[in-house]
Amino acid sequence: MSDERMQSLPAWSALAVTICLMVGCASSSDQVTAWGEISLAPGDTGSCSSNPCRVFFEMPDGDGMYRVTGTGFTIGDYPAGERVMIGSFFESTAIKVEDAGVPPAYIYIPGTASDVH
Repeated sequence: MSDERMQSLPAWSALAVTICLMVGCASSSDQVTAWGEISLAPGDTGSCSSNPCRVFFEMPDGDGMYRVTGTGFTIGDYPAGERVMIGSFFESTAIKVEDAGVPPAYIYIPGTASDVH
C-alpha cells in the first residue's frame, strides 16, 4: 500500500466511526421532513418545507384526554392513543403533551424563529 493511502486510512476510519455514532444518537427519535403536512410523535423533530404546514400528531397511550401545548400557547385537548390533526402551523414550535411523561416534538417551519424550546 502506498504512503498516501496509509496516511488517509486513519482519516477514513475516524469518519466512519463518527457517522456510526451520529446514526446511533439520531435513532432514538425520528427526523421527519415533509412538504404541506407532516406526522409527528413525541420525541420527533420535523422540518416542513411549506408555510403553513398541517401537523398530525400521534398521541401517547393512556386514558382520557391530554392537553397539547405549543411554545407559549395551548393547542387543544386530544384523546390518548389517537392520531390527531392539531392544526396548520405558521411558526416553528415545540409540541408538548402535558402530564404524559413523554418528550416534546419539534416542528420547524421555513422563515421562522428556530428557538422553539
